Amino acid sequence: MKSKRHSAIIDIIKNNDIETQEELADRLKAMGFDVTQATVSRDIRQLKLTKIQYDNNKQKYAAISGPEHVITERQIRVFKEGVASMQVAGNILVIKTLVGMAMAVAAALDAMDNKEIIGTIAGDDTIFSVFKNVEEAEAVLERLHKFTGV
Repeated sequence: MKSKRHSAIIDIIKNNDIETQEELADRLKAMGFDVTQATVSRDIRQLKLTKIQYDNNKQKYAAISGPEHVITERQIRVFKEGVASMQVAGNILVIKTLVGMAMAVAAALDAMDNKEIIGTIAGDDTIFSVFKNVEEAEAVLERLHKFTGV
């Protein structure tokens, strides 16, 4: 039952802007799952869901990586707080960070397991991530923009 509920949660947050645990619990109940707020809270932790910004600084739940790869809350915080700007230059994603944060942000980026990235180099306040082509770089940039709000 738990795996079915977890699959339902992933489907719900992929297809809807869920801002609160209560909204998520209501959706699950509408699908026939008998859940409490405590159950939903545990599920969110177990699935490693996080909140991301969208539309005018609203927040919603999102799965940053697949269930086979775990990113810690600390890595998420380092990435969100360390990134100043991001842009694509050809097949390279250039990430500007706060001074001294590039290595930590690059480690968090690597932990996100973006399979499109061929390699990453970090300096003091700049990260270069190389991709096979522009389309892959832009796709990852779009995912990271949703994640950071930057």
